[in-house]
Amino acid sequence: MRMLALFLVVGSLALGATADTVSTSAGDVKITPVMHGTVLLEIDGRAWYVDPWSKADYSSLPKADVILITDIHGDHMDPKAIATIRKSNTQIVAPAAVAKTVTEAKVLANGEATELFGVQIEAIPMYNVQRGPAPGKLFHDKGRGNGYVLTVRGKRLYFSGDTEGVAEMRNLKNIDVAFVCMNLPYTMPPDEAAVAVKAFKPKVVYPYHYRGSDLKVFAAGLEGQGVEIRERKWY
Repeated sequence: MRMLALFLVVGSLALGATADTVSTSAGDVKITPVMHGTVLLEIDGRAWYVDPWSKADYSSLPKADVILITDIHGDHMDPKAIATIRKSNTQIVAPAAVAKTVTEAKVLANGEATELFGVQIEAIPMYNVQRGPAPGKLFHDKGRGNGYVLTVRGKRLYFSGDTEGVAEMRNLKNIDVAFVCMNLPYTMPPDEAAVAVKAFKPKVVYPYHYRGSDLKVFAAGLEGQGVEIRERKWY
């Protein structure tokens, strides 16, 4: 399939957020960074949320048609936020660990894919390799949580969830827009995030879920790589 040109048009949004538009000949995808790891996509008039967190203000944002949840931690799986933005027909996609609490969720395991409203959803492993709360324990065990790749009319958007720069991230192909986490102690520092991003080279990367991280280190690690960095107001 012929890849369509990617253009990001920057606009303003209430509450200080910034809305970007991924434009294709078949229509636009609007991207709104909301807070921390929460992202809003507007696709064909439908609102898709990734990891809605109740610390954000949703009063000026649309109700959800689709919610993607990556993991069980409270800044990703937040029943209060789900209740705030959901409608009677909202569809939720999540890993099995999340579905124990959000019981109505459609379960998607690492490596599986599904389709909603013409958008393909792939579940990408997200996990720690070395970091955890105690010796022999990890903050995120492999297989428990999902990152996601959404394919929208030939465009591929990646949401890392909480992860280190694991092989499954580094081996991604043809990613147009990536949202990549970086915060210690739970995921990885910005220099490690830059190494991972260099491996799969998305056209555009948004650092997100980065509270306390130095984004200048991330930018320095990607200098000269041809990856456009989009810093937005998440906090």
